[in-house]
Amino acid sequence: MKSKIAIVTGASSGIGEATAELLANSGYKVYGTSRKGAQATPRSYKMIALDVNSEESIQTALKEIIQIEGRIDLVVNNAGFGVAPGGAEESSIEQSKMIFDTNFFGIVRMTRAVVPYMRKQGEGRIINIGSILGLIPAPYMATYAATKHAVEGFSESIDHELRTSGIRVSVIEPGYTNTHFEANTLEVDTKIDEYTIARKALTKLMKVAIAGGDDPKVVANVVLKAANAKHPKLRYAAGKLACRLSLLRRFAPAALVDMGIRKEMQLDSLDKVASNL
Repeated sequence: MKSKIAIVTGASSGIGEATAELLANSGYKVYGTSRKGAQATPRSYKMIALDVNSEESIQTALKEIIQIEGRIDLVVNNAGFGVAPGGAEESSIEQSKMIFDTNFFGIVRMTRAVVPYMRKQGEGRIINIGSILGLIPAPYMATYAATKHAVEGFSESIDHELRTSGIRVSVIEPGYTNTHFEANTLEVDTKIDEYTIARKALTKLMKVAIAGGDDPKVVANVVLKAANAKHPKLRYAAGKLACRLSLLRRFAPAALVDMGIRKEMQLDSLDKVASNL
């Protein structure tokens, strides 16, 4: 049997790299993508250039793969970046648009480009890497959380649209993952004094949480499960924390979830310090 053809965006490091490696070792022929393309580091999959912010770049990459392989069976939309903690009003409209352009519209562009090929072949899988922050609020990371909420809504909607064409869509919801997330984060570009204490405190909190987070292989294993499922689910939580939070969001009273978030992030103590300045 021929190997299934998979594309993993943002595959040069972190979750994307772990996912591409696992898929390749599980029998898929994998094309990993990054804006830079091929790299010197030996890999079990081929790296090609693809910028999810450019429709032209996406079309060029997909046409190259189709010419070589004749089909695309799986797309894992992983490319994206985060924003360092800060108040929502500390990100300019231009910065917010930039974050959405990659984290959300990058997925929209990839989906629009690959669906015609999958429809023609009568089947395909699209797996979007979301976040547990697509289900719960993320104070001081509001814009990032908004992109992940958008991924949730988009994924669920198009899964209904595309089923009749043999295409299924799933979204993976990791919690804290031990990657070089910090290296790909943007500092808020309109810093306001009132948020200084919260910004610094939550930056430290996030560093600790990420350092103790799940290995990217945990997320990769969930991607493989979704890719190979005979009857794929829409949502897959990845990691123990994400599973707990997913259950809490769905079944716990809203007031309890609200209280838990404020306690975990120590928001009430931050508010008291700020009010005494």
